[in-house]
Amino acid sequence: MKKPRLMTPGPAPVPEDVLLEMARPIIHHRSAEAKQVITDCAAGLKYTFQTQNDVLILTASGTGALEAALVNTVARGQKVIVLNAGWFAQRWQKIAQAYGIEVVSLDFEWGQAVEPAQLEAALKQYPDTVMVCATLSETSTGTGHPIEEIGKIVARTNAVLAVDGISGIGAMECRTDSWGIDLLCVGSQKALMLPPGLGFIAVSPKAWAKIDAFDAPAYYFNLKAARKKMVDFDTPYTPAHTLLMGLRVALRRIQDEGIEQVWDRHRRMSEACQAGIQALGLELFSARPAEGLTAFRVPEGFKEGDIRGKLSDRFGITTVGGQDKLKGKIVRIGHMGYFDELDVVAGLAALEMVLCDLGYKVVPGIAVTAAQKVLLSAKA
Repeated sequence: MKKPRLMTPGPAPVPEDVLLEMARPIIHHRSAEAKQVITDCAAGLKYTFQTQNDVLILTASGTGALEAALVNTVARGQKVIVLNAGWFAQRWQKIAQAYGIEVVSLDFEWGQAVEPAQLEAALKQYPDTVMVCATLSETSTGTGHPIEEIGKIVARTNAVLAVDGISGIGAMECRTDSWGIDLLCVGSQKALMLPPGLGFIAVSPKAWAKIDAFDAPAYYFNLKAARKKMVDFDTPYTPAHTLLMGLRVALRRIQDEGIEQVWDRHRRMSEACQAGIQALGLELFSARPAEGLTAFRVPEGFKEGDIRGKLSDRFGITTVGGQDKLKGKIVRIGHMGYFDELDVVAGLAALEMVLCDLGYKVVPGIAVTAAQKVLLSAKA
């Protein structure tokens, strides 16, 4: 029987102590104990997000957080700019269009980082922009985007900056307040080390001013209702409080390690994985890799499904392929959250053996050695 090894960019592995916490007898969601869980989670989320702003908790996936950010802040017919460089960036556009919001899409090549200068020009061209929609870590391409630079540009305008941090928070540096992020949207199933089911939004005073300015066409995702209940560390509707109990444990893990150290661990793992992939003669897909996952192009003459299938069949490793126009062209390996350096080294060793089985020319140990060199230099 193979040991299951989840190496996808979400859902990500859940630590044993988090699983055990969620296995405890269920409590009532309006009890004092449940409110204490929310109190503790709110503090841990603020620390992890690096914010002093309100952090609201939704029972939804990260996509629910994106929808809530848009529908509560931008009225029908108003304008948003979407920094479109991947499948998940396009989700901002699709949600906005579903609510009759006008979208200006700044399109960038998939695998390339968005260019802040193009955003700056677009904001001058469209001064009536209400929101800029960006992505910290584009999961479909394995690309990290320059949110700090983008935040400085947006802060000089009347627009608010909404960031999809779903696969980035807890895996790569993000400083919500100092970077000028007005609406940070996060999901539970990535580097926060939980199953899917919770969404989070950090909301700045600048964003609240827009939210308070009109009546949003929202009921379940109404952020004013969520803010009202959060004053008493409660939620307007039934929360996934079993997940919140697990979240409290996961956030304590992050706090105990230290957020700077968490970012550093992910950076080391990312650089080691990239080095191993390149040592095999494979091409990284992203020009600016994100820290939580690594994407590489399928070598000519080979099939993405064969590589991923053998990783699963022989080693129990689950990875994912490309989406949309990248389907069949890339393989994505996740290393976010409950991962350490040895997990990356083991994953690369498995990839070596699988590629060898498929007839790809491999010098045994070459990827592992390259990764170890990165890890050893990082410790020096």
